[in-house]
Amino acid sequence: MSRTVYVNGAYVPEEDAKISVFDRGFLFADGVYEVTSVLGGKLIDFEGHAKRLERSLSELDMPAPCTMDELLEIHRELVRANGIDEGLVYLQVTRGAADRDFAYPADAVPSLVLFTQSKPGLAANPVADKGISVISIEDQRWGRRDIKTVQLLYPSMGKMMAKAAGADDAWMVEDGAVTEGTSNNAYIVKGNTIVTRHLGNEILHGITRAAVLRMAQEAQMQVEERSFTLEEAAAADEAFVTSASTFVMPVVSLDGAQIGTGKPGPVAARLREIYLEESLAKAI
Repeated sequence: MSRTVYVNGAYVPEEDAKISVFDRGFLFADGVYEVTSVLGGKLIDFEGHAKRLERSLSELDMPAPCTMDELLEIHRELVRANGIDEGLVYLQVTRGAADRDFAYPADAVPSLVLFTQSKPGLAANPVADKGISVISIEDQRWGRRDIKTVQLLYPSMGKMMAKAAGADDAWMVEDGAVTEGTSNNAYIVKGNTIVTRHLGNEILHGITRAAVLRMAQEAQMQVEERSFTLEEAAAADEAFVTSASTFVMPVVSLDGAQIGTGKPGPVAARLREIYLEESLAKAI
């Protein structure tokens, strides 16, 4: 059965969805996006995603296509219309359609598109019980990774590099330090301390990252927000990544060598448990 998607004010079957060939998201990757998880038919951390969307739009001097309250209702209607119990809602805002020109058009109306993806077993993901493997690659992305733009070609290439190497994902490295994964924030654990890259233009300010770090501190875990090297990661007791679609996911090997015991560690397991419990309780 066809999904219902949202395109510029209308709920339509996916096969009838249309966007102009002159849309700047298509021509220039001039757009931003968010992905919100759905568990039990409810949205996880929508407020955090809405605030980051507002920031991304502001950084690109792009007008919002609607209010955040209206956006919430669109999310809820798509979840209802598509019968999503566990899955994702993807939203994308572009600067809109205009004749091709590098300069921003003065009068373009922003485009707004949303769709859902059903992901049964999102919370009880068996991959979390065994962990994932990562390789390291050079970080060749543009400098404003804190803006959640649709410029995802290099992260896609990184995923394919990992696949070709027989791994699940890649950690990107710049000036000798890990920045983040292709679609997630990266962490190592040494002793009683969780280490993850500090916020800046070099990484995405993850919504799941913020929630997990807060929960870790509330659970009396030590947290250091600083750069870490591949050598530190190789010597870590455990490692993990966070994202809206995988929550807390253990990393058990790096560049073919096991991290710690080569199995998911207790810190990642506990944080995943805490995150899912609290997020479900606060879902809207």
